Amino acid sequence: METKLLTVDPVKDAEIVQALGSVTRIEILNLLRTAGPLNVNDIAARMKIPQSTAATNIKSLEKAGLIETHTMKAAKGNQKICSSVYGEILIRFDNRSTSLSQDIVTVSMPIGLFTEFEVGPPCGLCSVNNVIGMLDVQEVFLDPQRMQAALLWFTRGYVEYKFPNNAKVSGRPIRKVEFSAELSSETPATNANWPSDISIWVNGAKAGHWTSPGDFGDRRGMYSPSWWKLSGSQYGKLKTWTIDHQGTWIDGGMVSTQTIASLGLQDHHSIRFRIGIDERAGNPGGLNIFGKGFGDFDQDIVMSLFF
Repeated sequence: METKLLTVDPVKDAEIVQALGSVTRIEILNLLRTAGPLNVNDIAARMKIPQSTAATNIKSLEKAGLIETHTMKAAKGNQKICSSVYGEILIRFDNRSTSLSQDIVTVSMPIGLFTEFEVGPPCGLCSVNNVIGMLDVQEVFLDPQRMQAALLWFTRGYVEYKFPNNAKVSGRPIRKVEFSAELSSETPATNANWPSDISIWVNGAKAGHWTSPGDFGDRRGMYSPSWWKLSGSQYGKLKTWTIDHQGTWIDGGMVSTQTIASLGLQDHHSIRFRIGIDERAGNPGGLNIFGKGFGDFDQDIVMSLFF
């Protein structure tokens, strides 16, 4: 799932508008957005509604394309896992749906395509098929096979990526930039109570940190391959940093006064995105980055520019 915007034409997309015309369905979307993928029974239990009511509303949301579902094996039979598709839904009445799509540019960056790194062990990389190189050896981050990485981890340091700067090419001002990725702490094996302050920097400017509560291995990640040991890091939390003219936000909560004006986006042909553990972090608990084919969200690092 990618964090993205859906623009709705109330005439052409009447089915979507109808699906949104229910408090229960709105609450289901909000629950999936904040809690992540859940099965039908979990949704019913958290919302304190009958399982049949949850299933009926989920069917409506799925039909409208607002959630995605897939079936997974459970202790008894199969279970239906539901995921929210969109982070924002905008209903427009001015017939600008086509032009609006040109005002947002989204780039998905494979997690192995970092251009700079400094990491400390335990550390490593793996693709959806196998571990890449040797574990706990920093030099493996230079291996050309890193481009196939779907999971990477380290206990200190950072990785940095260069995104194309469409603002520089077009000469258009940017009103906000967003970065989203699935993340968790990192410790040998796993530990759900292992806090880690995970920071990002954009063009060298620190844009706040999110404290991951732990390294999650209580269950297999929805997309994690079956060969990956269950005692290893399985999934993370999908976090979104938004930087605009007011400050920096993580999932809607303000975390920093760093604004988009201080990033110098009009001055560079690339946008440097660094993620890691600050040397002065109060909770230096390491970092897992989950890419496509691992974790609970089938995505890499996503950057969106809003013109």
